[in-house]
Amino acid sequence: MPKAGIIYNDVKPIASRVAIELKDKLTAAGWNVSITSSIGGILGYSTPESPVCHTPIDGLTPPGFDSEMEFAVVLGGDGTVLAASRQVAPCGIPLLTVNTGHMGFLTEAYLNQLPQAMEQVMAGKYEIEERAMLTVKVLRGESVLWEALCLNEMVLHREPLTSMCHFEIAVGRHAPVDIAADGVIVSTPTGSTAYSLSAGGPVVTPGVPVLQLVPICPHSLASRALVFTDTEPVSIYPVNIPRLVMVVDGNGGCYVFPEDRVYLERSQYSVRFIRLQPPEFFRILREKLGWGLPHIAKPTSVELP
Repeated sequence: MPKAGIIYNDVKPIASRVAIELKDKLTAAGWNVSITSSIGGILGYSTPESPVCHTPIDGLTPPGFDSEMEFAVVLGGDGTVLAASRQVAPCGIPLLTVNTGHMGFLTEAYLNQLPQAMEQVMAGKYEIEERAMLTVKVLRGESVLWEALCLNEMVLHREPLTSMCHFEIAVGRHAPVDIAADGVIVSTPTGSTAYSLSAGGPVVTPGVPVLQLVPICPHSLASRALVFTDTEPVSIYPVNIPRLVMVVDGNGGCYVFPEDRVYLERSQYSVRFIRLQPPEFFRILREKLGWGLPHIAKPTSVELP
């Protein structure tokens, strides 16, 4: 009996209803279906009194989800996709992402397209697009205090985010640099269209094997976004700050103290997205962000050359 999974945002009634309906349809078609909420992929928030609040990366996989599963359907918005990615990336399960949220930049289909999408997926008529992920760790000496998988970005900033702080940052074996800014972002190509884009970073197409370091409101005209190979790890040391806050994928994170170090490297895991048509990143940029559209409206009565 073939295996399939469903991961849904249980905060949204429509996602919960569709998840149950889809489970019944797949079961009736002879599939062994496991269903879970995306809340299992939500990262916990630490507090100054309890700075260690995390589940090891391999511990987020829901019961019934394993490498034998042919695919999993994700019902929700971008936040649900990010959470689901952390849940199944260690198993390599392909994800069909269905938008029940707002922008849905990471989703493949809309809810009204779900019947046709399921027919196509169950027939095996799709492509797999792999997206790189980051492993983010907070270390104190050699001890791992906190770790998580990251698909979009890691953000390190002061609490509250209204004052400047200093970071000493080392990329690979290159000499460390000192950056004065409100915060720093380390982003994957997937995350280049998220917080990094708002902070002035470049858009990077998903297949390029790079990471980018983006200062948030830097106190220097020379501090700009840096793009570098993803084979080089990044270490970030807080300088002369009582404590910093780290947030991964805009979801959760932990406090980082002066004696700690944030360590990032490309993960051994990647998220595998089901694409119902050949991936076309520029099309998504046009549809979701309006990239490349004419900046001056053209009268429809004028025939253009």
